[in-house]
Amino acid sequence: MSVQNITQDDFSSVIKSNNKVVVKYYADWCGSCKLISPKYRRLSDDDRFTGITFTEANAEQNEAARKAAGVDNLPFFAVFKDGKLVEGSATSKEDYIISLLEKLN
Repeated sequence: MSVQNITQDDFSSVIKSNNKVVVKYYADWCGSCKLISPKYRRLSDDDRFTGITFTEANAEQNEAARKAAGVDNLPFFAVFKDGKLVEGSATSKEDYIISLLEKLN
C-alpha cells in the first residue's frame, strides 16, 4: 500500500471514509520528518497493517488536520478509527509508530 498525501480539503473525508487511518504530520523543513519517511513507507507495505490507510499531511498547510490530532511537535503520528482520534504523539521512533498501528487492529 502506498502513503496518500492528504490536504486540508480532503482530510475530513479521508478520516471518515476509512475505518482505520494513520496520519504522519510533517513539515518540509523538518529533518526528523524526512528521516522517518522511508520507515513509514515500509510500514505501509507490512502485511500486519493491511486494512489501515496510511496518509501524511503537511502540518503547516493543513490547520484543520493539525488541530484534529492536537499536533504540538513534528513529526507527529495520529491514528483514527471510525473517524475518531484514538491516539497521537510526536515521535520519530519506529517502535512507537508500530504500537500506534497495533491499536487499530
